[in-house]
Amino acid sequence: MRFSFLKSCLIGIAALCAWNCSDSAAPEDDPASGPAFKVCPEAGLSGAFHLSGGMDLIIYPDMVVTDGDANVVGKFLITEPPFVGSVIANSGKTLLQGIDLMTLPVEQVNTAAIVISGTSWLVSNGKQQLVIRADEVGTVTDVHGNYVGLTDMTGFPLFIVYSATDGAPIATVSIDTAKVLNPGDRCTTTPPVVESSSSIEPVSSNGGDIPNSSNGGNNNKSSSSVKSSSSSVKSSSSVQSSSSKTGQCPNIKTKSGGRTGSGWATRYWDCCKPHCSWPEHSGGNYSRQCTNKGKSQNSNWGDGSICSGGSQMTCTSQIPFTVDGCDEMGFAFAAVPSADGGSCGKCYQLTFTGKGKYGDNINISSIKGKKIIIMVTNVGGDVQQGQFDIMIPGGGVGMFNGCSSMGWGGQGEQYGGLLSDCEKESDYKAAATQTCLKNKCNSVFSNDAEAKKGCMFLAEWMHAAGNPMHNYVEVECPDVLKQKY
Repeated sequence: MRFSFLKSCLIGIAALCAWNCSDSAAPEDDPASGPAFKVCPEAGLSGAFHLSGGMDLIIYPDMVVTDGDANVVGKFLITEPPFVGSVIANSGKTLLQGIDLMTLPVEQVNTAAIVISGTSWLVSNGKQQLVIRADEVGTVTDVHGNYVGLTDMTGFPLFIVYSATDGAPIATVSIDTAKVLNPGDRCTTTPPVVESSSSIEPVSSNGGDIPNSSNGGNNNKSSSSVKSSSSSVKSSSSVQSSSSKTGQCPNIKTKSGGRTGSGWATRYWDCCKPHCSWPEHSGGNYSRQCTNKGKSQNSNWGDGSICSGGSQMTCTSQIPFTVDGCDEMGFAFAAVPSADGGSCGKCYQLTFTGKGKYGDNINISSIKGKKIIIMVTNVGGDVQQGQFDIMIPGGGVGMFNGCSSMGWGGQGEQYGGLLSDCEKESDYKAAATQTCLKNKCNSVFSNDAEAKKGCMFLAEWMHAAGNPMHNYVEVECPDVLKQKY
């Protein structure tokens, strides 16, 4: 209680000194005109003690100590009330002792302004300050978090910034003159923790028990971008949370004696009833099937596929998704080779290598180390061993097309879908390709928010990477996938 009282006094004195003694803040777009430690743009101001000499430190009223670049170095501990104490480093080592706060000048310093979840860079294009978000792999925002575009390296340390509107270059900035932003320094705050939504599926409009299953597909020999891939060497992209959120990060367990290997990932969405929704293929573990434009589940397993004149189709609830706390892990459903017809309901973890089946580029290299857990709902006659054909709206219809009744826009190339279109339209420039894909996702699925999220998973979480290589291992299926199977 005594310490709390002293801390309250300290805060009050600091604020009073800042009001009476400090110069007004220097313009935020001219760092050279202010003190060296005034580094946070467009933020609120607070009084803080400036300790100069052998070490240039700032002691804030809440006892946090930073260096001149606003990086937190430790805490100030009062050892002799009322205001004499020591600077204790983050490691616990005592850096300085016998510091009397009342002998130090009080300056106005900026407080946290930029929301980041990982290391980023603060740069200026001469007109405004920009944040190159390494935590979101090349996304560029202003200091308020408004999306500006993507970065493209032309030769380190230079970055080109491409407009989010049309993909045109709007600035060239140098990392050499950038300030590094780290979570926890006095220029930044971290995103608030938001409770994730439930993954409970709607009750079937046709009545009956709904099995713990997901989409289906008949003989839809799914395919994807077998003939197309991103090949630009100049871009990175963003990882934003446009995909579904379902809960806490699951514990993925490798299946004893399960299959392992290497291969590549493709994409498709043909709207057909899944192979694993048919009684003769499911083994009693039925994959979900839907009517009503993929929105209404039912258990009429003998009904035909929309791709052959029937009523059953893929459920849009089987779009790829992410889980809160698992930024580097995604979840999806996929088709495997027809020769693996007994794989219904099996799960595999794919770990991306940063290489591409048809060439490497920054979009593909940016997902190196990311993992996606897939659950098998379908087979494809055009899917090869080691290939996992991931179900992604707008990924291309492949060999069959049941999407004509969905009310969506054009689905792009038969093999490769919207991404293949964008690669060609942007002349394989990676940043422009990703911007194009985001625009197409928004346009093509403007009347279907769920399908749009699935399309955005490719544009954002997968960085618009076409045909990335992976290593795979069979795993126990996590509940977040079984709930949607």
